[in-house]
Amino acid sequence: MSDVSTPTATSEDRTLPAVVYGLYLLGLANGLTILIGLVLSYASRGSAGPVMATHHTFLIRTFWLSIGWFIIGGLLLLFGIPLSLVLVGIPAVLLGVFIMGAVGIWFVIRCVMGVIYLARGEPYPRPYNWLI
Repeated sequence: MSDVSTPTATSEDRTLPAVVYGLYLLGLANGLTILIGLVLSYASRGSAGPVMATHHTFLIRTFWLSIGWFIIGGLLLLFGIPLSLVLVGIPAVLLGVFIMGAVGIWFVIRCVMGVIYLARGEPYPRPYNWLI
């Protein structure tokens, strides 16, 4: 018999995903910390346990989905503003502003939902889902 006892359940370190969620939310004010959070998630996803790996996957997808939609909204603004001088571009400007605002709200909601699951110690249930 061995005197060394093995734990029945392992707990994973939640610190790094929590830091990345914080960097993402802070990045709404400056933008740079979102990129730092992305790099941290890419760097630590492979060495994370299965529960925290779902959070890193979720964070990485949140970044890329939000960037994609933000670029679409920005392009609508870029092409709509000059065309709005002849009133043709006003719908494009309005749609671009709406998309960019909706992406910002969506980003915050995803981060808050991730923090809630992280605080509970649970894996993110649908890391590949594009909604929430």
